[in-house]
Amino acid sequence: MASPDTDGPVALVTGASGALGAAVARVLDRRGYRLALHCATGADRAGAVAAELGRPSVVVRADVADWAATQAMVDRVHAELGAVSVLVNAGAIRRDGLLATQSVDDWTRTIAVNLIGTYHTCRAVLPDMVRARWGRIVNVVSPAGLIGSRGQTAYSAAKAGVMGMTRSLALECGRYAVTVNALSPGLMASTLTEQVPAEISAALVARTAPGRMGTPGEVARGIELLLDADYMTGQVLCIDGGMSIS
Repeated sequence: MASPDTDGPVALVTGASGALGAAVARVLDRRGYRLALHCATGADRAGAVAAELGRPSVVVRADVADWAATQAMVDRVHAELGAVSVLVNAGAIRRDGLLATQSVDDWTRTIAVNLIGTYHTCRAVLPDMVRARWGRIVNVVSPAGLIGSRGQTAYSAAKAGVMGMTRSLALECGRYAVTVNALSPGLMASTLTEQVPAEISAALVARTAPGRMGTPGEVARGIELLLDADYMTGQVLCIDGGMSIS
């Protein structure tokens, strides 16, 4: 089902300077969406993604852990492109460490960006979706939110929290034809996985059925299903090579 916005629908992708965010942006561009490409850092990379797109786009910067900054970003998108009808929360940070020794600042910052930041973006765009009686929210999560992961208590807690929020928000929004789902990628080539030690990366690859990493493009194709599935909401779509079931 296409968005009912006859002037051309608008999508906001957070973390658009990253590999998955960029791949999602390309999918949405092909679907006819005008893109707001968010980045916290790496505006040059987000700009390079924008230069590839065929539809109008704008690069916006904000620390999504800051409510005022997030609302200002969405206000700018509204002014320059229009109301957001699709939100993809693909931005994330990872600051790994054992809970007993990890700094309080690193632990709380991970929660602030990954969990509270997702709340902020959803809160900022949802009123327009409700008024329009149509919308799609896709929150990118992780197998770390489904299974234990040593050294990732903060990241795991944040992603598990986003899954819980996704399910509850889906129940709140269903009557307005707004679906809320989560997309859980497995190990794939990205800025986050570049930080994973080689031996850990190899062990994670060994847990996949195909025995390889996924690609951002393979994961991003899940966005098309979540755009079109009117009766699918509150779900976690795992595109992880079977990692979460091994």
